[in-house]
Amino acid sequence: MKTPEKVVNHIVSWLKDYQESSQMKGFVVGVSGGIDSAVTSTLCAMTGAPVLCLEMSIHQEENQVSRALDHIEWLESNYKNVKHHSLSLTPIFESFVDGLPPTDEKEQQLHSLANTRARLRMSTLYYFAALHNYLVAGTGNKVEDFGVGFYTKYGDGGVDLSPIADLLKTQVYKVAEYLNIIESVQFAAPTDGLWSDNRTDEQQMGANYDELEWAMSELEKNPNLKGLTDEQMKTIQIYLNFNKQNQHKMSPIPVCEIPVGLLN
Repeated sequence: MKTPEKVVNHIVSWLKDYQESSQMKGFVVGVSGGIDSAVTSTLCAMTGAPVLCLEMSIHQEENQVSRALDHIEWLESNYKNVKHHSLSLTPIFESFVDGLPPTDEKEQQLHSLANTRARLRMSTLYYFAALHNYLVAGTGNKVEDFGVGFYTKYGDGGVDLSPIADLLKTQVYKVAEYLNIIESVQFAAPTDGLWSDNRTDEQQMGANYDELEWAMSELEKNPNLKGLTDEQMKTIQIYLNFNKQNQHKMSPIPVCEIPVGLLN
């Protein structure tokens, strides 16, 4: 990215236009302590419209919470249109878990409950969005949203608009540097914050974002995968596996079309 300033101005202008045309009053953003939510919330703040940042912890690691709050403090000190709420959703989550029937599918339950955390946060975002007539701004980047589908369906994937979904992760970092996002956020290892062991995105996927971006690009320009090394093919396979298994998130919801003759 040669001109992050122009990219920033373009996104801010797009956000302003969308917010005004939708006749909504502002934006609500979930701030996790990660780079994507930090950039998204800052871009929303730059519109001048009201922005509500929500820090929504569910058994979060202390460093994730502190980074989120540090970013929000930086944001509020620089943009007077920003406010925030810090909410602990842990009791609500635990109450939900306590009400579930017992299961022997322990590993699958852990995965299901991780997604439940994301969906609980989505419900909270939309509570405040409806309360204030705000838009829920998504924080997904291009690789997550359209490459590997690394998000929760109807969780962090449930948004009104996606300001940075056409930016690769490396481009998000360049925008963050231009925006002077606090260093603790810029240099934090990417994590979705949905697991009690604080596992990183790379640990979950088996590849880092640079590698996944390379795979995404390589498949476009070299669809026959000619001339690749075994290590490169391993990265390609990781990308393809995630892309295939997560198509149900990235593709439109299938609709059963009824033949006209059956309806008349």
